[in-house]
Amino acid sequence: MTVILNQSFTGVSIGAVLLLIALGLTLTFGQMGVINMAHGEFIMAGAYTTYVLQKPIENAGISLLLALPVAFLVAGSMGALLEWLLIRRLYARPLDTLLVTWGVSLMLQQLARDVFGAPNVQTTAPDLLTGSVSVAGVTLANSRLFILGFALLCVCGLAAILRVTPLGRRIRAVVQNRDLAEVSGIATGRVDRTTFFIGSGLAGMAGVALTLIGPIGPTTGTNYIVDAFLVVVVGGIGRLRGAVITAFVLGLLQSVLEYSTTVSVAKVVVLVGIVAFLQWRPQGLYTVRTRSLV
Repeated sequence: MTVILNQSFTGVSIGAVLLLIALGLTLTFGQMGVINMAHGEFIMAGAYTTYVLQKPIENAGISLLLALPVAFLVAGSMGALLEWLLIRRLYARPLDTLLVTWGVSLMLQQLARDVFGAPNVQTTAPDLLTGSVSVAGVTLANSRLFILGFALLCVCGLAAILRVTPLGRRIRAVVQNRDLAEVSGIATGRVDRTTFFIGSGLAGMAGVALTLIGPIGPTTGTNYIVDAFLVVVVGGIGRLRGAVITAFVLGLLQSVLEYSTTVSVAKVVVLVGIVAFLQWRPQGLYTVRTRSLV
């Protein structure tokens, strides 16, 4: 029983990491339909932000707390700049968008290698987030508990923004019918840029959280980006509730399969299961109800 509970917590922690990374994609991919292959590099930017801030700030706890808003601004600004320079010109050409953002991701990875060096670097976790606690024989890592709580906080914050703020109403209006929103006086271009800023900023904060798990390097975000896209697609494109459910289900499934088989076999089984699910329900768990005629 203890083994099952330990594996369940591992699965939940994996799901929390996937959820943090997928939150930004839920916005950018869900609203604008942009397959942004550079999303992983925004995660990398957030992780390196933590590393850079720990140089002048010796207190790991203070540097981590400061890194969260700074990483949000850094990654968000990168995303908004990418949208303004390239993506806004390619909204009607999804394949071109995929290829362009993939090229940008390779350039950002090389830039990281030139600035920080090829080997991975290690950040220092605050003393409070090192070690673990034991509850009923189950070992709970403090860093994983922090990531879980932070992921749920981000979900609640994003849900509140989408539901009760004027920006959230504009975002939902653009998702439901872009043309009608535009003729109603909503600046859809500005909404797209703001949405991209928020989605990329969330990726940056996910990068900060990843520094608590292990070393970071130029390909830190790339290692998670495919799984994050799967979370968004299976949960239903643009559906926050679906992303939350899918992230934790995939995390639990992967944890259980890794324990009973191997990491490679677990990934193959999960991928086959996802393909089978999408054959049965191609729209994902939840769909966006729109007034669009296309």
